[in-house]
Amino acid sequence: MNAHHRIASGRAMLAAEAVGSGDPVIFLHANVCDSRMWRAQLDGLGAGSKAIAYDRRGFGETRAEQEAFSAVADLMAVIGALADGRPAILVGCSQGGRIAVDAALQHPTSIRALVLIAPSVTGAPEPIHPPEIESLLARQKQAEAAGDLDRVNAIKARLWLDGPLAPEGRITGEARRLFLEMNGIALRAPPIGRDVALAPAFHRLGEISAAALVIWGDRDFPHIQERSRDVAAMLPNGSGHALTGAAHLPSLERPAEATALIAAFVTRCAGRE
Repeated sequence: MNAHHRIASGRAMLAAEAVGSGDPVIFLHANVCDSRMWRAQLDGLGAGSKAIAYDRRGFGETRAEQEAFSAVADLMAVIGALADGRPAILVGCSQGGRIAVDAALQHPTSIRALVLIAPSVTGAPEPIHPPEIESLLARQKQAEAAGDLDRVNAIKARLWLDGPLAPEGRITGEARRLFLEMNGIALRAPPIGRDVALAPAFHRLGEISAAALVIWGDRDFPHIQERSRDVAAMLPNGSGHALTGAAHLPSLERPAEATALIAAFVTRCAGRE
């Protein structure tokens, strides 16, 4: 059974969806998507857990007035409203992974385990890109400066869905259509304000005792692959899994495989294996 919710956090109303019942598993989307990137995973995990996904400020159906805010505080509002008092397993992709890591550091008793897919982490080393990627990023900046949001969206699909060194248009069909729709909403969203709770987390990863699975694709940005391996090694109870042939968004590109990996980890954490 699917239930739609509106959760107040500051001057925002966070749009959330919950599927199933049981131990809460909360999905945090990437900065180029919204909660719909997790459709297959919600359906797959909702059979044995309470699978929850929500749109962050500036994404999807969430509505927010401009203000200083904390993305972790927004997540904790979702946990307070929907987790039924139980610690949650967090599944975060990219910037969603950053929020999951920050929440595990700030609220360890509320977080049971982590699945981090190509995670961003505050305080991680700055990337050095190869020339081919630098060229694409320069084209993106030019399109942004010209206000050509459709072109920006197309370049971001190349970078994040296809993979920056993969052929443009590698991923087609519904996954590409949905990416362009989700990111198009984010590109045109009004300003939401600044996340004031950001603090370096990379060198604090050793403080996180929760079980963690780090997943990345070998078509993603090289620095993201390297960072993912580092995060898996630095987390005391972390493990890593590389997906051959996948880029930054395996939940869209390889939904069945991503769902199976997450479900197996959730089962192990819940002691149901």
